[in-house]
Amino acid sequence: MAASDILNQALHFVRQYPVPVVLVLIVLNLLWNKFQPGLVSIPGPTAAAYTKLWRVYSVWRGHAHLDAVNLHKKYGNLVRIAPNHVSVADPKWIPIFYGIKEEYTKTGFYPIQCISWKKNPEMNLFSTQDPEYHRIEKRKVGHAYSLPNLLQSEAAIDSCTNLFMQRLNEFASQGQPIDLGAWLQYYAFDVVGEVTFASKLGFLEQGSDVDGMMKAIEGMLTYASLCGQVPEMHQLLLGNPMFTKVMPAMETWNQVLVFTLKAINGRASIKRDGELINADSEGRDMLSRWAYVKSSDPDKMSTRDIVVHLSTNVFAGSDTTAIALRAMIYFLCRNPRCMQKLVADIDAADRAGKLSNPISYKEATDIPYLNAVLKESMRVHPSVGLLMERHVPPQGVEIDGHFLKGGTIVGINPWVTNHNTKIFPNPEEFRPERWLEASEQQLKAMDSLWELNFGGGARKCIGRNISWIEMQKVIPEMLRQYTIELTDPKKEWHVVNHWFTQQEGVICNLRSRK
Repeated sequence: MAASDILNQALHFVRQYPVPVVLVLIVLNLLWNKFQPGLVSIPGPTAAAYTKLWRVYSVWRGHAHLDAVNLHKKYGNLVRIAPNHVSVADPKWIPIFYGIKEEYTKTGFYPIQCISWKKNPEMNLFSTQDPEYHRIEKRKVGHAYSLPNLLQSEAAIDSCTNLFMQRLNEFASQGQPIDLGAWLQYYAFDVVGEVTFASKLGFLEQGSDVDGMMKAIEGMLTYASLCGQVPEMHQLLLGNPMFTKVMPAMETWNQVLVFTLKAINGRASIKRDGELINADSEGRDMLSRWAYVKSSDPDKMSTRDIVVHLSTNVFAGSDTTAIALRAMIYFLCRNPRCMQKLVADIDAADRAGKLSNPISYKEATDIPYLNAVLKESMRVHPSVGLLMERHVPPQGVEIDGHFLKGGTIVGINPWVTNHNTKIFPNPEEFRPERWLEASEQQLKAMDSLWELNFGGGARKCIGRNISWIEMQKVIPEMLRQYTIELTDPKKEWHVVNHWFTQQEGVICNLRSRK
């Protein structure tokens, strides 16, 4: 029988019995997923080995971070959480998966989180999968994120702190409860504005979500976290080329990009051809620095570069910091002994004349218990709540006797390593003293896990110094000026994990200590 006859008979059969054929194909696909060599013997939820939908459901529920911790408690070091995804708990793989050389490359989860500029997708330092592109772009802007350069804007950050204290005083003087979790995010947004544009973004002044940006970012993260579990669907949804043809350019409707361009135009002008002119070259903020580089050597910095990196600051610069700040206040309030100890240390430094008004970054770093509280808060409640995915390189890798072929997706969830019982005994307990009592060897092991909160290797969060400065400065200033208590001490906060582990319900009463 000729090949054409066989094909015609097959097509006839498919047309005659479409539903059974589709069902058979689905079953075959599920069986292939389940019995892939190297993966079939790795334990995990039964459904996860057959379909990515188990993982989508876990993320949709908003508890994927807790699922990850519980799965590793149940199954051990390796857990298969999707047909081609393996979650790893052993900390020794951190420098391998997230090494400087980037042999383990980012997956399709990340490009979903990029902007579109003039209807073209534009990758940022976080979203790009290309290590060489990342190196080129980081060389352009990395210097601006160094601690010494950021501290040149400390006076501008202080202005945010002073305004924040003024707004808190309004609630304290009236005896009104305050959603301190929301106000901490307002503070983080305005600090990003000062560092990025030399201008507050208006959150503290208005006491609300300016231009709906917080809500917009929440929506973007929800989409990215869910679609990121099945990234091929992005090409059928918002990544569909038809979407850009029927929709206006992103810079006209995406709140983050619109706000970024508005902030840029407040200090400069963007011509229709995309050229940036009339920017202030004297300031210490990032817009000024990068506009100056562009004006002096256009080959080193383009308008596209400036827009992409500034919008990334606005998008990513507040959520993770606000999560950490909320965690510190929440855990201190729920652990009065720790709160009393930190307040006593701050007061002692204040009485000794070691603190300015407001407290400087350098002064705060000289309060050991404060640093312990910051680290312990971020350990117990990391901001990142999903697997930090990477592709296994082409040669494959053997982990605990299982050979994973190239292209398999592996990664570590910071919630898993931060709750490692060997490194952090009684990991659920909030105990800042563990950072002060540890031996040098223990502390090194603890720090190596804790650092994963900011990513690893070449892809470590470039804005981590901004967050660290904010946390060091604003927490001791708040506790120096106010007694802070949860309005309902028995009520736990509500956490939803859509990539970032956002908390709600940090409602507090404030009393002035003056």
